[in-house]
Amino acid sequence: MNNLQIRKASEGDIKSVAIVYVEGWKTTYYGLVPDEYLERLSYEKAEQRWLTFLNAENEPFIYIAINDTGKVIGFAAGKSIVDEKFHGELYSLYLFQECRGVGTGRQLVSAIAKHFLEKGIYSMMVWVMEQNKSGIGFYERMGGKQYLRRKSEFGGTVVDDVAYGWKDVSVLCMEE
Repeated sequence: MNNLQIRKASEGDIKSVAIVYVEGWKTTYYGLVPDEYLERLSYEKAEQRWLTFLNAENEPFIYIAINDTGKVIGFAAGKSIVDEKFHGELYSLYLFQECRGVGTGRQLVSAIAKHFLEKGIYSMMVWVMEQNKSGIGFYERMGGKQYLRRKSEFGGTVVDDVAYGWKDVSVLCMEE
């Protein structure tokens, strides 16, 4: 994992982003949302969803992590938001399961934070499913503070979401 490259994604990377997204959902949320919901996830629909995201109005962006063989192994997406406390949202963070716990997620979050700073956005929040203990632990270790709660529904199952926020995203920026 030494030769990890993090760069901004283009439309040409969306097929790889879709694969990471679908596989990330299947491993992260297995047992948390209905199996049928996970089985219905498709690369094609995910690809359309991420192309739509990338072309939305609120200046969305995606950073990808590429391993030393040139394979996209993870991504993080961000966008500006209108919220009374936070102006940026870490919209998504997904990695292949075998690439977790080695610093790739931290590097992707750092890339998102740097992008926000360059755009004059100094605060950020992220929604995470409360039952996603590894996700909660990750954001807490990164210094995120619980902010809001909401309910989401996936395939008929209602889950609790927690928002974590950072008032100053510069604390997330890693040295190159």
